[in-house]
Amino acid sequence: MTKSEELFQRACKVIPGGVNSPVRAFGSVGQTPRMIASAHGAYMTDEDGNRYLDFVGSWGPMILGHDDPTVREAVIAACADGLSFGAATRREVEMAELICSSVPNVDMVRMVNSGTEAVMSAIRAARGFTGRDKIVKFMGCYHGHSDALLVQAGSGVMTAGIPDSAGVPQGCTKDTLSAVYNDLSSVERLFEEFPDGIAAVIVEPVGANMGVVPPVKGFLQGLRSLCTKYGAVLIFDEVITGFRLGFTGAQGYFGVDADLVTYGKIIGAGMPVGAYGGKREIMERVAPVGPVYQAGTLSGNPVAMAAGLAQLTILKEQPEIYDELNKKGQWFYGSLKQIVEEAGAAVQVNSCGSLGCMFFTAEPVVDYASAKTSDTSRYSEYFSHMLSNGIYLAPSQFEAMFLSAAHTREELADVLELVRSFMRG
Repeated sequence: MTKSEELFQRACKVIPGGVNSPVRAFGSVGQTPRMIASAHGAYMTDEDGNRYLDFVGSWGPMILGHDDPTVREAVIAACADGLSFGAATRREVEMAELICSSVPNVDMVRMVNSGTEAVMSAIRAARGFTGRDKIVKFMGCYHGHSDALLVQAGSGVMTAGIPDSAGVPQGCTKDTLSAVYNDLSSVERLFEEFPDGIAAVIVEPVGANMGVVPPVKGFLQGLRSLCTKYGAVLIFDEVITGFRLGFTGAQGYFGVDADLVTYGKIIGAGMPVGAYGGKREIMERVAPVGPVYQAGTLSGNPVAMAAGLAQLTILKEQPEIYDELNKKGQWFYGSLKQIVEEAGAAVQVNSCGSLGCMFFTAEPVVDYASAKTSDTSRYSEYFSHMLSNGIYLAPSQFEAMFLSAAHTREELADVLELVRSFMRG
C-alpha cells in the first residue's frame, strides 16, 4: 500500500469522503487521491515521492507557478509581523488600492475569505441596491456552495451527478432563475417574465466549471445590454478568470463592463482569500456605510494580503507574462486540437487564454447540456494514462486545465506526445 493510499484510508474515517472538497476526490476516475507533500514551479510531489507536471495549479491561482520565491519571501516577512489581528492593516488598503486602480468599474472592494463568500456577498449587495429578490444564473456555472446558487451548478456537482444539494430548503432557491449559457434568448425570456423582479445576472464570463466553455460572440455584450435595460446588476464571477486572462480580467479581455466582480484565491496567490467589488453606488450600500450587512473576522488577513500583493505586483509590472502565457495557451491547445483531429477522435478541445479542456464527445461543447454529453469513462482512461506518465490533471471531466508561467514549451511538447500516444492507442 502506498503512503497516499494509507493516508486516504485514514482520512475516510475522519473526513467525509476522505477529502475536504469534492473536486479533490478521485472516485469519478476510479482511483484514490494522491496526497501532495510539496510543490515547486510547475511540479507537485506526492507523499510517495512521485513527481507530477501539474495542470491544476490549486485550481487556478498559481499563475506564476508553485512556490514563487518573491511570493514566498513576502509571506515569510508578513508572518514575522503576526498571523492575524482581526483589525485593519496597511496591506489590505494597498490590495484594495491596487485592484481599484487597475480593474475597470471597480471603484471599491471588500475583502472576504473565499470565492463562495465573495459571490454570496455580491448577490446580497445587488439585492440591497436594487430592492429586488430574483437572480439569474446559468446552468453549469458554479458560484460556490451557498444555498441560493446550488441550482444546476457545475464542477464537483456535475461529477457527482447531483443536480442540487440536500440540506438546501426550497425557499432558499425560489428566487434563483436558471438560464442557458451562451443563449441570450433564454435570459431575455426571464426578463420579460420578471421585468421588475430581477436584481442581478451572475455569470462566469468563461464557463470554467463545466470544463471550459468560452462565451460566443455577443453573449456577454448582450447580458450587459439586458441588465442596463431592465435595471439589473451584472455580476462577473471572476474567481477563475480574474487576473488570469489578463490583469484586467474578463472585463478587459472581452471589453464588457460589469457592475460587480468577484474574486477568489488568485488575489492571495493561492492562499484562502476572496473579494467582491464594483461601482461605488453599489458598494456604498455595504455596511458600515450602508444597510447591506456583511462581515468577516479574518477578512483581509495580513499574510494572505502579502502573498496576493506580491503576485499581483509582479503581474502588473511584467505584462509580458500574460502575453507569453496566452501565446503558450494558443499554441498548446491548438496543438491538442490538431492531434485530436488527426486521430479522428470524438474529442472537443475548448480553450480561452491559458484555460483549456478536452471533452470526450463528438458534439461541440457550448453549454451545460452539450458538456454533459461527454464520455466520462473515456476521460477516466485518459486521466489514468496521463497520471501514470507523471501528468497531474483534474480528476474530473468537467474541470479546466491551467497553464502557468512555470510551464515550459519543452515540457508541454512532451505532454502533447503523451496525448498523441493515447489517441493512437
